[in-house]
Amino acid sequence: MKTKRELGFFDALMMGLSGAIGFEIFVLLDYAYFHLAGSSIVLALLLAGVINLLIMFSYCELGAAMPEVGGEYTYIKTAYSGFVAFISGCFRWLASVFAAALAAVCFTQQLAYLFSVVDPAVHSIVSTQMPLIAIIIVMILAALDVRGVKKLGATIVVAFIAIFAIFITSGLLHGLAPLEILPEHLPEGLPGVFAATVYMFPMFFGMRALIAGAALIKHPERNIPKGILLSALLIIPLYISLAYVAVGVILLEEARPPAPFLNFAAQQIMGDAGGVLFAIAGMVASLSALGTSLTVQSSIARGMSRDGYLPKVLLSIHRRFGTAYVAIIAGSLFVMLLSGIGAAGFVEFLGYGASFGSLLVFALVNLSLLKLRREKPHMERPFKTPLYPFTPIAGIILPFALLVFPMFLRDVNATSALMSSIGLTALVLMTYYLRMIGRYRLQIAVGGVGLGIGVSLVLLTCLAEAGFMPHIFPYIPGYIILVISVISIIAGILNATARS
Repeated sequence: MKTKRELGFFDALMMGLSGAIGFEIFVLLDYAYFHLAGSSIVLALLLAGVINLLIMFSYCELGAAMPEVGGEYTYIKTAYSGFVAFISGCFRWLASVFAAALAAVCFTQQLAYLFSVVDPAVHSIVSTQMPLIAIIIVMILAALDVRGVKKLGATIVVAFIAIFAIFITSGLLHGLAPLEILPEHLPEGLPGVFAATVYMFPMFFGMRALIAGAALIKHPERNIPKGILLSALLIIPLYISLAYVAVGVILLEEARPPAPFLNFAAQQIMGDAGGVLFAIAGMVASLSALGTSLTVQSSIARGMSRDGYLPKVLLSIHRRFGTAYVAIIAGSLFVMLLSGIGAAGFVEFLGYGASFGSLLVFALVNLSLLKLRREKPHMERPFKTPLYPFTPIAGIILPFALLVFPMFLRDVNATSALMSSIGLTALVLMTYYLRMIGRYRLQIAVGGVGLGIGVSLVLLTCLAEAGFMPHIFPYIPGYIILVISVISIIAGILNATARS
């Protein structure tokens, strides 16, 4: 049955803002300020906002032309189908998993700060058990998701804007230190500003929630572009103002405060009540984002399963609650693992991981726009990306450039997150390979590899024993290598000759 379009422009705007005004602002400023960019995080936020705006132009065109369920996955599948669509789904799923883990970690940080103000004795317990608390929070939210409990709605947008407005106004009246937006001495130089942009980029990702709800929006040809662009134009100055006030309160030369950056700034401006208010707001935002991310990742997994890319078991629906419990639980296991790692002190690892998946999806969406413009020139396009083709080309180049900048600084967090992201992607690609080629063909392939390795090891070992070449494994006795070779040959023959 076709989904009824019943949401107007205001609903679309609230959808974009509720996705964008989230927990990220509470957790992603610390590392960028103290280790990468200093007071230039204001410039880094502006850069992140402008790059996001350029990318959102492509979303406006595709969202208005194809206002359907699936968002980015639908756009890329329409343009490329097959393997590229699968890859985009993987990256979108990966970004959702990392974002969910980051939300769980943010909750534990805000909880620890809350108790540091109201009950220091409890704070000492919470601060030592943060990985466990993060895992428990994910389990609770996953259980609620399985039961079909509704998430916090977009009504929190007004409350958040009010809190941020009070903070900004109080900070300006409080008296701020004069800021150098591009000071002479940066913690990591100008590359640090670009690296900080990568870590703070997830703060803008949430406005894509509007695309996810495109099938419910009335007059999508005009409400989707207006909602996306207005959300971006409201969020950019709001985040820049928050960062400007916080940086003006906490000087880089001072020792790093024993509290989250934004909470400490609120405490300095509005007293303990301000710090507690921001802690509660951060916890509410984290729970809302965690629940949404768990739902999004399960939706992506189900969509890929429906298209035959992942096992059909992910489509299983709970008999009592009517929810996709297998997909929710499967994704939640990854989220729990990453949450435990992040809560143990690797928040930046999760921030880069969230950027990795989303930035690659952004690049693929812009590639899809270029291909659809070329191959489907007569497609109805109520909104057209300005400055085409330069805008989508920039939307392809800039995401890759942002991912590379932290590598120039030899950022351990970025390297670890990149390797983990590639590893998770490889795991899903292996699943794709298994699904596409079939078990029997895989059996033959594995058998051939085993047979080839075994024969090669025998040949090389014999040549080494005869003195024609050095041993390839000098610390392993030759007879052990021969035994392994024989086992590999036998296993290869059995796999290659076994019947399906």
